Amino acid sequence: MTKTTPRPRVLIYSHDSFGLGHLRRCRAIAHAMVGDTDNLTVLILSGSPIIGSFDFRTRVDFVRVPGVIKLRNGEYTSLNLLLDTDQTMAMRESIMKHTADIFDPDIFLVDKEPLGLRGEVRETIEMLKARGTRIILGLRDVMDDPALLKAEWRRKKAIPALRDLYDEIWVYGLPQIHDPLEEIEVPQSVRRKMVYTGYLKRSVPQDLHDSGLPDGVEEPFVLVTTGGGGDGDLLVDWVLKAYESRLAPAIPALVVFGPFMQPEIKAEFQERVDALSNVTAITFDAHLETLMARAAGVVAMGGYNTFCEILSFDKPALIVPRQVPRREQLIRASRAQELGLVSMLTEDKAENPAAMATAIRQLTQQRRPSQVVVPGLLDGLENVNRLVSMHLAEGRSGAATPQKTRQDLLTVAHNDDRRAL
Repeated sequence: MTKTTPRPRVLIYSHDSFGLGHLRRCRAIAHAMVGDTDNLTVLILSGSPIIGSFDFRTRVDFVRVPGVIKLRNGEYTSLNLLLDTDQTMAMRESIMKHTADIFDPDIFLVDKEPLGLRGEVRETIEMLKARGTRIILGLRDVMDDPALLKAEWRRKKAIPALRDLYDEIWVYGLPQIHDPLEEIEVPQSVRRKMVYTGYLKRSVPQDLHDSGLPDGVEEPFVLVTTGGGGDGDLLVDWVLKAYESRLAPAIPALVVFGPFMQPEIKAEFQERVDALSNVTAITFDAHLETLMARAAGVVAMGGYNTFCEILSFDKPALIVPRQVPRREQLIRASRAQELGLVSMLTEDKAENPAAMATAIRQLTQQRRPSQVVVPGLLDGLENVNRLVSMHLAEGRSGAATPQKTRQDLLTVAHNDDRRAL
């Protein structure tokens, strides 16, 4: 099929069903793309049940497919529909393929899962690739412990997909911090497709610069965030125990439970919060960056988006990484602490109220990430835009820039920017 419209289109796939990470990353990328290219349109395919709670820039929209949720045994089930999993997955796959067929994107950006949830985007990828659409995989800086990732990708047949279906692999990080395919045996042809962009810089939207704080919150305060909150109950419990202890930090705390925290757990935490004079809690804020920007420090689990925001807003941060079912947060936090970008408490120390209280008190004396020089650290969105421009300029049937030089082109562009400054 030949593209007839001069207006370029990017389709982004985010398998999100429970949590905020993938959706927020894809939204940030989409907003950066349309901000850089006037006639570009971006459409996001997502299974997130709360995608409608977020606002989107002009020329960015979404198609929500039926949601699924991952059970403790690793299997998936329908989130809201009285359908079995196979029927739900068949609906998702059909909606995605039909949408891609009509939208006919120039670039298809797949987030994290090479073939989608249970392989649901394989046929869509194959259809679009036959049309000359550029097929891109976006990976966060850390995927998981290499041994666990090896087994997972072997089961999902991910390596053949990277070799045969993808034109490029964008890593939203830097190799000096982490290689997401560390110890994974992949062909050199796959390695040559990898481009490190740097981390994705976040900012407060212009119309939200003067937005107020939640009732009862005054500066300075420490922001405690659990991301989606579905697995954040331990962090909240440990922070509250620190504030309930005789060594309670003097600086007030604002706790954001997250929209996916279980209601009964949240209710129990709220009772404890109500008994504390210097702790306030809210469930969710679609513009968490406004709170992050005003916080004196941050206590978090260390997911990718939160880490990007900590770097972007230059906040002293205490990371208490989740260690199961993935070791992603532990790997990221450990490396970031080695570089001096954040401080970290492992779970065995964080559960000690005295240790947690001391770590929170020390936040305001901790150095900021900007005091550590890491070249290109927050150039991710700029480099994503450069990559998009390159692909659009090359066209669907044009000669592609050799993959081995793609990273060099970004480095040269980055250096030119430095000289311009």
